Amino acid sequence: MSFRPARLALTAVCLSLGGCAALKLGVVNHAGPVAAEQWHLYVIVGAVLVFVAGPVLLLTPIIAWHYRLGNKGNAFKPEWNFSWPLEGFIWVPPIGIVIGLAFLLWNYTHELDPYRSLPSAQAPVEVQAVALDWKWLFIYPDARVAALNQLAIPVGRPVHISLTSGTVMQSLMIPQLAGQIYAMAGMRTQLNLMASRAGIFRGENTQFNGQGFQREKFDVVALPPAAYARWLARVKAAQPLTRPALASVLGRSTPARPQFFSAVPPTLFGRIMAATQRPTR
Repeated sequence: MSFRPARLALTAVCLSLGGCAALKLGVVNHAGPVAAEQWHLYVIVGAVLVFVAGPVLLLTPIIAWHYRLGNKGNAFKPEWNFSWPLEGFIWVPPIGIVIGLAFLLWNYTHELDPYRSLPSAQAPVEVQAVALDWKWLFIYPDARVAALNQLAIPVGRPVHISLTSGTVMQSLMIPQLAGQIYAMAGMRTQLNLMASRAGIFRGENTQFNGQGFQREKFDVVALPPAAYARWLARVKAAQPLTRPALASVLGRSTPARPQFFSAVPPTLFGRIMAATQRPTR
């Protein structure tokens, strides 16, 4: 029993340190222009919320302590009168905050539209992402290669991702590079992102879709252009995506490591999307 306080303290320390990984893998440690703009928006909105909630959180315990039951000399006996200055203080700041946030969010909503192409002198890398149970298949149609549970991208070049699902609805999120976007069966959604520095970043499915959900994560490998070209060359020498290999990929499983395929049919993404479309009446 004497060790219980020490165990509680140790648990609290471990939980606190566990939160550091969330900061390292999240938008705080952004590695691309989209995530950087998202973080800038979060900081502005957070500052406004502190301005709104700060006085309330500060004054509530002070007022409660001042008018506590034991403080007989400061009984709460209000004298009700109308006050224009007080009315202005109550109404003008909230109205100003709402109007300011409306303009701010209007601009950021258009600027951070996931369908919006990123400005660049280079053509974007085209990637087709297929959500499966419980993995992600990334197809590079121009190179006719594919990678299972690994997304390699060149640093400093925009990436345009088309998404669909070969199963139930899922959600792609790469916190350090871009926001969340859904992948739905029979439909195509889009996401534009870019990495401003080399590194390995976490991507995952944030939509619960069964028993393998907690393991449906993948690495986003941002490589310098020369290294990215070498990566493509290695993948082109990998095993071809034959029908048996494709059947294995589409089945329910959680691969222990990334897999790579060459000779990918150029119409594979469209075929998967068409196969999951509901017939129209």
